[in-house]
Amino acid sequence: MPTLDPARRRALRARAHHLHPLVMVGEAGLSPNVAREIDLALKSHELIKIRVLCDDRAARGHLLAEICASLRAAPVQQVGKILVVFRPKPEEAPGESAAAARKPRRGKKQPRRTTRSYQTQ
Repeated sequence: MPTLDPARRRALRARAHHLHPLVMVGEAGLSPNVAREIDLALKSHELIKIRVLCDDRAARGHLLAEICASLRAAPVQQVGKILVVFRPKPEEAPGESAAAARKPRRGKKQPRRTTRSYQTQ
């Protein structure tokens, strides 16, 4: 489990302030499916909020420690039933970024041509 220095933790808390919880952990606790969803969320966002529906304060603390230990993440903050967890994105291999650059972008429209642009041809 990586540790964060106080300045980095403060910056992450500020970034997490405007986030909404992406994953909810129910009364059953941390199941393998919930752990997989948290892992996927950390891969794509690297800083996430998790809502825990358990009323026991000590259980929420143990759940935060269990999530961070099993997913190699760092705990940022625990406020009530909201947990904030950080894990840096994995480094991309050199071939992966080139493959992503070749993919066509969807949804980007061509600029509209005006009547003046047709007249200049």
